[in-house]
Amino acid sequence: MNRSEKAEAIAELNQIFKDANLMVVTRQSGLTVQEVTDLRRKVRAAGASYKVAKNRLMLRALDGTAFKALGPMFTGPTAIAYSKDPVAAAKVISTFAKDNEKLSIVGGALGENTLDVAGVQALATLPSLDALRGKIIGLIQAPATKIAGVLAAPAGQVARVFSAYGAKEDSEKAA
Repeated sequence: MNRSEKAEAIAELNQIFKDANLMVVTRQSGLTVQEVTDLRRKVRAAGASYKVAKNRLMLRALDGTAFKALGPMFTGPTAIAYSKDPVAAAKVISTFAKDNEKLSIVGGALGENTLDVAGVQALATLPSLDALRGKIIGLIQAPATKIAGVLAAPAGQVARVFSAYGAKEDSEKAA
């Protein structure tokens, strides 16, 4: 890799770091090509990304970003998973690390907050942003449907009373 290619790679990584909300640093040793391909597929399906790059390039790209505190984590064979969703990358990496002991979580960061392994695991247990939005919409809609049901009940009762009076008058006329 020549100097201009390194500069391009650093600029690309720097832009990735600026756009991401969550970054998970992983240590991978001994993963096969098939396992890495499977991991990338799962990460991509969750709306996140997974990238392997040289530690020196990563460290240079961290300058001027919210993830600068992650610098000491980049030793040995590392890779990063990142996403705009504050939970997506952590969920996929945590699940994959449970099934495959060749991948381990080193740490991560959510915005400017640095997370240890337990912090990333705790983040992985949270529901995704879409699931939270669904719950909020459900909570907002539930009272409205209950109010509509309560308001419709008296009208239904009034209609049944009128129907009963009508049936009573019809039976009196018939007699």
